[in-house]
Amino acid sequence: MTEARKHQIDQSTETEQGAEGPEVEPGAAAADPEIAAELAALQTEREELQDRLMRALADAENARKRADKDRRDAETYGGTRIVRDMLPVYDSLQRALSAAQGAEGGGDSAVTEGIELTLRELVKILERHGVTRIAPAAGDPFDPQHHEAMFEVSVPDIAAGNVIQVMAEGFMLHDRLLRPAQVGVSSTPSS
Repeated sequence: MTEARKHQIDQSTETEQGAEGPEVEPGAAAADPEIAAELAALQTEREELQDRLMRALADAENARKRADKDRRDAETYGGTRIVRDMLPVYDSLQRALSAAQGAEGGGDSAVTEGIELTLRELVKILERHGVTRIAPAAGDPFDPQHHEAMFEVSVPDIAAGNVIQVMAEGFMLHDRLLRPAQVGVSSTPSS
């Protein structure tokens, strides 16, 4: 190898070492207070940035979980408003069926049958979408989670706190109460 080429190689290695920065021996940082202060500042900054990164990752994960839960809730309970709007239709069909069956002479059987079919179809549609009826019977215990007491009357031979009359059925959408059953409740007899 020629002397010029050796000199060129030596210069390029010096340039590469200079690009990496000066080599500092481990004990030199402790000896130079400026380097020690800069090193401590950089370590503090690194810890702060690492903490911010971990918090940002946790926030992103929480946001993903929240969005997933909101999506599932929208799928499950998205029809709540329309179902609530349909409940008066159910009530009207129930009243019409009761009136048709209670009419003198038994009423028009074709009309009664038509109302029954319509009511059954409505119930099937509601059940297909996760709606269940709350239909307490007279004598069932009052459940404040599913029943709404419309009145309270002392009735002999019926225990206090039992349903004595059902005014309107209640409905649930999956595990959420849409409308409580409206009932009359027996009270403690007054002496």
